[in-house]
Amino acid sequence: MTIRVLVADDQAVVRDGVVLLLSSADDMEVVGEAGDGLEAVRLASESRPDVALVDLRMPGLAGAEVTARVVAEDIGVRVLILTTYADDDAVMPALRAGASGYLTKDATGEAVLAAVRDVAAGRTVLDPAVQRRLVELVLNDPDSIAPGSAAPGSAAVVTTSANASANASPTASGTPPEAGGLTRREVDVVRLVAQGLNNRQVAKEMVVSQATVKTHLNHVLAKLALEDRGSLIAWAWRYGLAERTP
Repeated sequence: MTIRVLVADDQAVVRDGVVLLLSSADDMEVVGEAGDGLEAVRLASESRPDVALVDLRMPGLAGAEVTARVVAEDIGVRVLILTTYADDDAVMPALRAGASGYLTKDATGEAVLAAVRDVAAGRTVLDPAVQRRLVELVLNDPDSIAPGSAAPGSAAVVTTSANASANASPTASGTPPEAGGLTRREVDVVRLVAQGLNNRQVAKEMVVSQATVKTHLNHVLAKLALEDRGSLIAWAWRYGLAERTP
């Protein structure tokens, strides 16, 4: 199967290099190139690639907003961020917006190709530095990601349940202590979302409609006092649900 990729970066030399790299892979095809955020959203909607490889800081529309708009269209396009920045102000908005992966530009060509394949296959990919920072935030500094808090100069960062304990762990039954109010189907949805699947993919996996998935997600967010998909993913990683299979 050929992975169709859209490349969005305002720096032509970087964009050309990424396109050349992707074109060298037998299983990938570049279906579009964008030099700004608005063009990236338009091309994603028109060409519907499997993966949109998006820079964060572009004219017209920032990468996080590009991600949010592409994900909101729910057309099966998964976003992989490829950027120079790995600070909280850059990472959190992108993940909250629904990015399926986040790599920095010091990644090797091999790592970029592997990440594109993983994201296309429905897996979540995080640069090691980003993953370490997320674990640090979720496990060791819960106050910094409490509902309504914000990183300087950015929107509210990934949030967790207000009454979550930093030292909490899953119960013997494999369900986090605060997930007792969730139904089995809701827990299944959480696991799949935490693994990087979008609503359409979750619906296919569970053999239900996308409307049912959205209903489950709304119920889960309400029960756990979480604000959005990003906070749910952080919560699931905190309690190990992202790695468990039902």
